[in-house]
Amino acid sequence: MNIKQAKAEIKQAIQAYLSKDLFGEYRIPAVRQRPILLIGAPGIGKTAIMEQIARECKIGLVSYTMTHHTRQTAIGLPFIKEKEYGGQIYSTTEYTMSEIIAAVYEQMEKTGLKEGILFLDEINCVSETLAPTMLQFLQYKTFGNHQLPGGWIIVTAGNPPEYNKSVREFDIVTLDRVKKIEVEEDFTIWKEYAYEQRIHGAILTYLEIKKEHFYDIQTTVDGKIFVTARGWEDLSRMMETYEALKIPVTEQLIIQYVQHPKIAKDFANYLDLYQKYQDIYHVEKVLEGNWDEQLKNRLEQAPFDEKLSVIGLMLDQLNADMMEADQIDQVTTEVFDYLKQWKMNLHRPIYKDKSGLDMIKEMVQEQTQKAGMQKKAGLLDRKAWQVQLQITKQLEQYEKQLNLIGEQTAQQAFDDIKAEFQNLVSERKERIAIGRKHLDTAFLFMEEVFGDSQEMVIFLTELSANSSAIRFISQNGCESYYRHNRELLFYEKQKSILEDIEAIQKRESMELL
Repeated sequence: MNIKQAKAEIKQAIQAYLSKDLFGEYRIPAVRQRPILLIGAPGIGKTAIMEQIARECKIGLVSYTMTHHTRQTAIGLPFIKEKEYGGQIYSTTEYTMSEIIAAVYEQMEKTGLKEGILFLDEINCVSETLAPTMLQFLQYKTFGNHQLPGGWIIVTAGNPPEYNKSVREFDIVTLDRVKKIEVEEDFTIWKEYAYEQRIHGAILTYLEIKKEHFYDIQTTVDGKIFVTARGWEDLSRMMETYEALKIPVTEQLIIQYVQHPKIAKDFANYLDLYQKYQDIYHVEKVLEGNWDEQLKNRLEQAPFDEKLSVIGLMLDQLNADMMEADQIDQVTTEVFDYLKQWKMNLHRPIYKDKSGLDMIKEMVQEQTQKAGMQKKAGLLDRKAWQVQLQITKQLEQYEKQLNLIGEQTAQQAFDDIKAEFQNLVSERKERIAIGRKHLDTAFLFMEEVFGDSQEMVIFLTELSANSSAIRFISQNGCESYYRHNRELLFYEKQKSILEDIEAIQKRESMELL
């Protein structure tokens, strides 16, 4: 199955394991909660989906790579303890708490989350001395004398033997105690994640053109050469930073992440073309409605790869627009909730003698603590953390404004901040309006250049694969999107048209040869 299906399977299993009956007992007792074993090639997102699942289920997450552990760190160190049996004193061996179990308790203390996931990566690469201990742990949830706290689910992951020489094959005894899920790489599914993570537009467009370069691991006479989903994502972050610092992205940089010389060179060449298309087509101007016949004619006559690249440039800008609109929408909604709570508090006796400045300080403190706790608990991804920082900054700005005004009643302060809040509401409306305008203009440009062609189907396909775009369109509408879906019988035609596209790409590749 692909990584998206695997995530759904694991999430459902965790929800089942953590569900309780009317008496507050887990419906499936711990001894029957089979650990989950996720087997898949390196770099396809096994660790990433565990972080996502923990955030979405609002539970804790403790991760360990088992190749780093010895028997002592896993089960604890032995010590001698005297015990009395039948009136006789005996020296017995006990163990200190396992480092792994201790980490779970520390996470519970730090985050306040009493349930969670213990994720053990590279489980099938443990040392020979640790293997029997791991079998005991998978069956009884204990390391040495110490048991995993109730409400903590074991998820393990490993690579198939062809990717790692250290892999130990699991026997039937072990496999009969786990829920085994095998996962394979899938570019189409990864692309949905990539849009959410703002993977660089050049990478997405390149991989759309050359899907076979998304994931590849080979053994050659010179050693292993490979490219993985993890490599593309990490390269994207570095490219984004280099561009912000105005540092050129070179082939030497690319090959540090795409450790496959042929693909790295090919992408470096494509990146040069992508940047050239940025200069030629000025997509930001096109989305404002500024294009001429010369530009249209060039794109109409362009090779198919160039057309895809320009569509990719437009989609990248649209994605940025829609994500910015979504972000400010979230900020506005949460700040509004704080102001709504403030209004309710004005009529409560406990707040009778508090000034407006006192009340806004309480809100800033509450927001800061809430965001900090969620961050510490791992419940916020990069985008969600940025939203929380913006909310905090907005509330701090209101506090600064009240400080400048001076002493006021809570009601007077609320009225002032309520009026100031309209600026945020206006900014939200403006960002949404920009997103809608750019989206409508993109459709108009596509219609003028391509009509109801395979390029339009690609454009619709990519929008439909982007959760930010779908969320934006569902909330704010886009008649062109709905109309083209109806007119093209989008879902029915999509498969056959995309097959035609692949045939065109192969034919053009042959012509180049």
